[in-house]
Amino acid sequence: MSVRNFEACLACISHRQCETPSPRSYRGKERKSEIRNPKSEIPGVRLLTSTATKHGVPCGFVALLFLLCLAWVPLHGATVTLGVIGDYGSGDTNEANVARLVKSWNPDLIITVGDNNYDYGAAETIDENVGQFYHEYIAPYHGRYGAGALTNRFFPTLGNHDWWVPMAKPYLDYFTLPGNGRYYGIRHGPVELFAVDSDAFEPDGNSPLSRQAAWLKRRLSLAKAPWRIVYFHESPYSSGNWHGSHWHECDQMRWPFAEWGASVVLSGHDHTYERVHTNNLVYFINGLGGGRKDTFFTEPVPGSAMRYSAEHGAMRIDATETNLVLRFINWQGQTQDRYELKKP
Repeated sequence: MSVRNFEACLACISHRQCETPSPRSYRGKERKSEIRNPKSEIPGVRLLTSTATKHGVPCGFVALLFLLCLAWVPLHGATVTLGVIGDYGSGDTNEANVARLVKSWNPDLIITVGDNNYDYGAAETIDENVGQFYHEYIAPYHGRYGAGALTNRFFPTLGNHDWWVPMAKPYLDYFTLPGNGRYYGIRHGPVELFAVDSDAFEPDGNSPLSRQAAWLKRRLSLAKAPWRIVYFHESPYSSGNWHGSHWHECDQMRWPFAEWGASVVLSGHDHTYERVHTNNLVYFINGLGGGRKDTFFTEPVPGSAMRYSAEHGAMRIDATETNLVLRFINWQGQTQDRYELKKP
């Protein structure tokens, strides 16, 4: 069961919206009552509880125990969907269009590859640039745009614009994230996610020999998930005009990710979409989440297999125990790129 459906079921129980038969209907016998998820019906799934008057057990309590058990039992073959946005925090129509697209997928989690809050990472703008569009995925959420999530489903990374304020304080105050909040790891079903801070202001460094890199190397060596996704802001390989590899400004992020055990690497910084195959790994640049749109340098980087910057959009990742499918979809719903990894 995915987090999105689990939350919906909990909401159902808390509001007592399950179909509980009246005591008279039992007549001393057991009766099965169907509990429906009012938020999003799960095709082909029915939750049945057996409640007898002599036991006096509320159907909601039994259902809650059942759902909690499901939440802890990994379901092999179930698909986990991730939405990936980058360079998005503009607070304008472009961001709104991409947010509408991403939320139409009903993703289990949303992750970002940085630049969450243009232009200067200020406390005064972060709710307008983030919460306005994604508050229902954030927990705890204390902004002004509506209710937050029951559990956090929004996992960003820091970008250079988020570091304009010393120690990225508005970002770290706004989000409640694992670890130190700047870099961290989480496991969700068949996917293990590793958020990394690529910025030069990172206190634990951003080079392959840094304390942060040592943390990632160790965490990847211990990872048990079939798919291990590393994501951060500054792209180590890019054909973009503004921050591309020809400028060498992001070379510090050329860590040996494949050797350490990563499945793919996601980044942004250049406001483009690109897929690059190099060093036995696939790198995705995903920076069209709502900021300006960039162009490409005349000569692509070696291994560049796909480049796109015509419209804003986001990446959708669908993961099972055996398959990892990554797509870039523009805000109009048109798939511009699709790449799939399969376990042997």
